[in-house]
Order: sequence, then C-alpha cells, then structure tokens
Amino acid sequence: MTNSPKDFDFAVYALTLPGLRVAEKIARGLPARLCLSERLKGETELEARAFSGISAFLGENFRAYKGHVAVAATGLVVRAVAPFLGSKKDDPAVVSLGQDGKHVISLLSGHLGGGNELAKRVALITSGVPVINTATDIAEKPAVETVARDLGLAIENFAALAPVSRELVEGSKIPVWDPGDWLMPSLAPWKDSFARLEDPGDFPGSGGKPPSPFIYADYVVRELPPGALVMRPRVLVAGMGCHRGIEFSELKSFVDEVFGEASLSPLSLAVIATAEIRGSESAIVKLSEAMDCPLAIQSMTALAEVETPNPSDTVFERIGVFSVCEAAARLASRMGRLTVPKKKSKKATLAIAIMNCS
Repeated sequence: MTNSPKDFDFAVYALTLPGLRVAEKIARGLPARLCLSERLKGETELEARAFSGISAFLGENFRAYKGHVAVAATGLVVRAVAPFLGSKKDDPAVVSLGQDGKHVISLLSGHLGGGNELAKRVALITSGVPVINTATDIAEKPAVETVARDLGLAIENFAALAPVSRELVEGSKIPVWDPGDWLMPSLAPWKDSFARLEDPGDFPGSGGKPPSPFIYADYVVRELPPGALVMRPRVLVAGMGCHRGIEFSELKSFVDEVFGEASLSPLSLAVIATAEIRGSESAIVKLSEAMDCPLAIQSMTALAEVETPNPSDTVFERIGVFSVCEAAARLASRMGRLTVPKKKSKKATLAIAIMNCS
C-alpha cells in the first residue's frame, strides 16, 4: 500500500525505526506525506521522501505544508525549525511526539496555524494525550484570533492581540465594539469575559478614560485609542464599471481614494462585482487578485432589473442597462444597502454596498 501521489496538507517525520512505525500510522491517519531519514529508506512500504538532515529539509519545505509532525525529541525539533520562524499569523503548525506516541505536543502556531487541533488529531491516531499549553486554552477562554478567522474577520494589527489575550487569561472583561454583530454572537459562550460597547465615546482610552485593551470589529475606519485590537468584517461589495483598456494602477488608485474618502477599510472588501461585458477586463481581474477577493460577474439581464439611485441614460444608450456599478454592487451584496453611491473618475465608476446577511 502506498500513499497517493497527490499533495498533502501535512508532513510527518521519522528519525528512528521505532519512530518510523509511529510516523507510518500518522501518515495513514491524517493523511500526511511521510518523510524519513535516509538510513531508513527501504524500511517502509509507504511512499516517502528521504532527508540527510532534518533542519535543512524543513527549511526547504517549511511553508509547503499546513503542519509538520515530528516523531522526535522536542528539543531537536525546536532547534530544527527555529531558523525558519516568521510570525504567528504565517507560520505552519508544528507538533512533536516521542516514538511511543504517548505525549503529542502542540509546539508552534497552536491557534491560527491549527497546531492545537493537529495535536489532538495525532493523539487520537496514536492513542496518546495532546499536550496543549496555550494560556487561553488552559484558562478555558477563547482564542480571539481563531474566532475571528473562523468568522472571516481580518485582524488588522496583530501586535494588539497579546494584550487582549493576557487580559482574558487574567480574568478581565474585554470591551467589544461590534455594531453589526459580526463577532459577539460567537463569544456568547464566554459572556462573562466580554462586554459590548454601545458608543464610541465609551472606548477605553478616549475622553480621558484610562487606556486598556479592547476589540474593535467594524468596517469603518476611525482614529482609535491605544489598545484597540482591530478586526475587519468582510461585508463590503464594490461594484465596478470602467472603460476598456483602463490601466490597473489607475483603477486601484481610484478604489483606494473612494475607500479613503468614505472611511472604509479595504480589508472589509468581500467581493468585487461588475457586468459580464467587463468581467474579463485585465485591470478588474488584477484588482480582484490584488485585493484578495472574488470577482462576481453579473449578467446584463440581471443588472437591468435592479433599481438604483443614479441611473444613467448615457450608459443605457451605450450598453443597454441604466446602471453597472450600483446595480452590480446591490446584486452581489444580496440587495444590500449602498453605503457609497456611484462615484466617477475619468475612466471608471464605483459603488459600495454592505452585504445583506439577513
């Protein structure tokens, strides 16, 4: 029996023959790419990659997998991965365990990288015990970065995450600004750890109040006092119209300008929408890629049926519909409210709607 030649999300490493037997079990159970010391070649029926030195091999493949499981001493694994660490928002999960499979240690990226969950999965396979020592888990508090990720909220300033987590672990009640209920419903199981803010004047650190960590979940950009952990809900839809051949740089500058003038965060952009006759326009496609959001292409028939506040006879005479940007934004937002009606540049139009989540 061999591993499938397809790519894997995880890699598992063995340095000894007893460790290889545990690694084989993990490779089958996850499944994972089996990687082994060169001297162990020929000792397994599974498809495997061989390495002469685990640190160099990890360096070549560190970001090729979502997680790495090493059947090896924890100190050895720490030294092996140390040169390749970046940040908690980007590093893959790293799990280590002994060749008896008894204690499975979540070593790196326990929350955002999924290390804690990976340790639990591996422990089930080896009949071992997951060893998880992230402070919020020990205190039975939520990892707010994981909650945000699962809800699709983008964290704007990771440096503010540690103070929020520390306050949670120490038993403080974290104030939360969340006017759209993008976050608070998911924090309900820990209702004693969070308090909703009802007015910006109540922000810690504003109006003479002492600064302290708090969570700000909103698509609106405003000047915030120190201590705010900023989360951006992806709820904005940009409807775009443009002339053929418009340069990407011109279109991107226009979008940045409109978002800035409206005090809206680009991190809250969920979808870019346009008419089918502009769906393959190079600048719009590049804009979708640059802003890391999908492109929703709307049919001319559907656009023609949407009522908008700024219909254009000129547009109708040219392409047969009264609106592109406003109609596309409303369609892609499930007929959401236009927070920015049509804006025009020399070669483009833009409207921004808020996703209708009802």
